Amino acid sequence: MRTEGDTWDIVSSVGMTALFVAAARAVESKQPDALVHDEFAELFVAAAGDPDTMQLINDRELWAQSPLGTGFMGLRSKFFDNLFRTAAEDGVRQAVILAAGLDARAYRLDWPQGMVVYEIDQPKVLEFKRQVLADADATPKADRREVAVDLRENWPAALIEEGFDPSVPTVWSAEGLLPYLPGAAQDALFARIDQLSAPGSRLASDALDPEVDLAQLGDFQAEQLRDTPFGKIDITSLFYTDDRTDPAEWLTNQGWTTTTVAPEELAERYDRPLSAVLEPFAEMFNSIKYLSAAKPS
Repeated sequence: MRTEGDTWDIVSSVGMTALFVAAARAVESKQPDALVHDEFAELFVAAAGDPDTMQLINDRELWAQSPLGTGFMGLRSKFFDNLFRTAAEDGVRQAVILAAGLDARAYRLDWPQGMVVYEIDQPKVLEFKRQVLADADATPKADRREVAVDLRENWPAALIEEGFDPSVPTVWSAEGLLPYLPGAAQDALFARIDQLSAPGSRLASDALDPEVDLAQLGDFQAEQLRDTPFGKIDITSLFYTDDRTDPAEWLTNQGWTTTTVAPEELAERYDRPLSAVLEPFAEMFNSIKYLSAAKPS
């Protein structure tokens, strides 16, 4: 279970979920009609040294039967990729990736000249990613700056210390993040984003429906997935379920223009039907809402 001030590396707690996401991007990248191309994802999984996660990448049948086999991670990755691409095309030159995990967008997206990408995450996670990318002689396509700080702490001060300029428009992502924050920390997160966002800023996030039965999900995982890689960690024990404000509603009340879409809408938008997935994971994935927001100029 989560505790106040808990920490993790890439093969424990919340960090392990980032490894699963990297595995999903690696699998998506191998598809003939891939929605995202991430040449670094498999490097991260290999460097972590977790054989079960590597097996997920290499065993197509095991992957198809897994909770991530629906293919929703390709849709999610493309949704956030498009956020950054569109913002950069419109002249935004400052990006912040909250809870960056093993996100390699600073390296794999074609950023315009003058782009600065800030990555915020736990120190051990950023250290692991930095070492893997250095070993691969990877070169970022933007000015990448690490901000090693917990999002439950005073991350705006750490961000500004690294050179962030709140007077210019910023594009923000909070991908796969919100369930891992206590309600008060989530509410504070959006309040801080709003305070740091100049007119013309953009934001994207995703959130679970609070009505999803996480207890049922945990029971199913313990009974049906205990002998698979997904039995190694109970994701429901990592989620916070306390009260929080709906992000779209909160941002709208602060003057942002917001739009939310469901997974099936993304599937139609990107012409990629979702595969069937075991219940109750289907309920969880289908409940996710993808939010995009803009602060009027």
